[in-house]
Amino acid sequence: MTALPGPLTNGRPLAVGIQLPEIEWEARWPDLRALALRAEELGFDAVWYGDHLLYRRPGDDRARGPWEAWTVLAGLAAVTSRVLLGPLVAATAFHNPAMLAKKAATVDEISGGRLVLGLGAGWNETEFRAFGFPFDHRISRFEEAFTIVRTLLRDGAVDFSGTYFTARDCELAPRPRPGGPPLMIGSSGARMLAITIPYVDAWNAWFDAFGNRPAGVPAFRDRVDAACRDAGRDPAGVARTLAVQVRLPAGTGRIMGGAGQPSIPPVAGTPEEIADVLRGFAAEGISHVQLVVDPITLASLDALAPVLEALDR
Repeated sequence: MTALPGPLTNGRPLAVGIQLPEIEWEARWPDLRALALRAEELGFDAVWYGDHLLYRRPGDDRARGPWEAWTVLAGLAAVTSRVLLGPLVAATAFHNPAMLAKKAATVDEISGGRLVLGLGAGWNETEFRAFGFPFDHRISRFEEAFTIVRTLLRDGAVDFSGTYFTARDCELAPRPRPGGPPLMIGSSGARMLAITIPYVDAWNAWFDAFGNRPAGVPAFRDRVDAACRDAGRDPAGVARTLAVQVRLPAGTGRIMGGAGQPSIPPVAGTPEEIADVLRGFAAEGISHVQLVVDPITLASLDALAPVLEALDR
């Protein structure tokens, strides 16, 4: 296992990352680069990017989509120097699993060991169909892909032949760092937890899974902790991470990839009030949050800097 790094700032009760824009506005590479660099300059701990391809939302007459995640992450790895980087989360269905391990090892190398590899099965049927990826048996396909990816990154080699994927006498050369990058699972389904909890370093949930408030964490956390115990693991050995939606005064409702806007209230208020909610997550054992900010702009990052200052106090 590779431990998930903690906050870059001593005394901060939990690591605080930023999710870059996905379909909220058409962010070009200079925009993404500028946001990542500003986040690093302001003292955020991580920068995350969604691994999606295409959205067609009801009532929206135009298709939306982000750039290809691994190419963006490689670029961000080259221009940043301190922040953690990762996909939130990589859909194994979009990649040959051995090539996904190769991409992850390469981005981890470019970043100097700052990658956190978030993994999931994917959910948006539109992009599966449009890009020619099978949507059936997603969990079974994920299980085989996960076996190949984790084995290659942890051991450097795998010999695997399954129903959906094959990697015969495959190895990574050059080898990734010992143990490979930390693995994070972006699912709370019982079957997905059973597949992944024996091996991952962290779990993650989107804000609608726990109500976007610390009070919603215990019930969700207990389910994951039970999966750890079933797998013979100490729950404390698996880092707890959450995506938290935050709305600033200029926010109008962040456009998401799903069918509509979630009804979950965003975290809002003064910097101290927002910091207090984040302290509440830390008190519930959460070690890292990815802020899903409305709006996601340079000005918003600047407006959140006092939140980090409050946490550091």
